[in-house]
Amino acid sequence: MAATIDLSGSVAVVTGGTRGVGAGIARALLEAGAQVVTCARRAPDEPVEAGGRTARFLPVDLRDPEAVTGFFERVRSDHGRLDTLVNNAGGSPFRMLDDGGTERHARVIRLNLLAPLEASLAAYEVMCRQEGGGSIVMVGSVSGTRPSPGTAAYGAAKAGLENLARSMAVEWAPLVRVNTLVLGMVRTELSRLHYGDEDGVAAVGRTVPLGRLAEPADIGDACVFLASRRAAYISGAALHVHGGGERPAYLDAATVNN
Repeated sequence: MAATIDLSGSVAVVTGGTRGVGAGIARALLEAGAQVVTCARRAPDEPVEAGGRTARFLPVDLRDPEAVTGFFERVRSDHGRLDTLVNNAGGSPFRMLDDGGTERHARVIRLNLLAPLEASLAAYEVMCRQEGGGSIVMVGSVSGTRPSPGTAAYGAAKAGLENLARSMAVEWAPLVRVNTLVLGMVRTELSRLHYGDEDGVAAVGRTVPLGRLAEPADIGDACVFLASRRAAYISGAALHVHGGGERPAYLDAATVNN
């Protein structure tokens, strides 16, 4: 899809865009012709490249509101505008609720909910002053719509993020569109840490109705669509990119004679 949508002349920011899903999003935007700025606390070992072009990297701690404001002011100053923000940065270690105390869980919520809020507010200040407005894409998760034992704070934050996006879509219309990508399992360089070797990754993929984990490029293509004029009438929506979701456990547990 990235190859069939032209985002030339537009400027996109991808938070956490240096690896995994974020890098896949950045590559798709580059292939579609956008100028891409990625940000994270630390620079990547190698720049994100695609289509013969390279994403710019700027360091920022998204948990620091002043640093976030300064980052978006620099993007506006250097590039003249901001057309797309993809709030991709986030994540959580596995931790049961009774392990580690409230503060550790609060940090997860801050990274996955408050940081995207602050980035979106700073991006809006740029977008609302330019012709054509802009598009904000929240990267959500199926963890926000189902129980998430071991990552409960993360799931709660992602649920809040989707609701936040719907409210932003109403408040900031018609200039700025805001949507959420609800992701399932994605194959990244960290997949083996969660699922073991290649056989383990393949076994987990077979639990998805489409028979595999998503690739970062799948998420990137969805972001390119939402950033484009082809999605001009889409705002406040939640687009599920999860390969059909999860097969209900009871279907495997039940024995039914047909």
